[in-house]
Amino acid sequence: MAIKKQFTSFQDLLAESEVPLLVDFYAAWCGPCQMMAPILEQVQHRLSGRLKVVKIDTDRYPQLASRYGIQALPTLVVFKQGQPVDRLEGVMQAEQLISRLQSVL
Repeated sequence: MAIKKQFTSFQDLLAESEVPLLVDFYAAWCGPCQMMAPILEQVQHRLSGRLKVVKIDTDRYPQLASRYGIQALPTLVVFKQGQPVDRLEGVMQAEQLISRLQSVL
């Protein structure tokens, strides 16, 4: 399951993670973002222990969306050792996403 929690600092969240983070920048009103929710659940389940999925609502954290240049939703950014290493925009199927993520895990 994707992690939903409040955090004081996004940098702390990145620094505390021992595995790569797949950050889903989304908005509650975004239809494609809602389509990605069950897909991300599958990805989290299949890659459990190798990857964490974190959802960030761009309406609640607009400064993070701006910092990472989020202009389309959903946008998925993979962070490894605190740094963005891959970026995907739009809806994709679980198999396609898992295949893409294998190269950064």
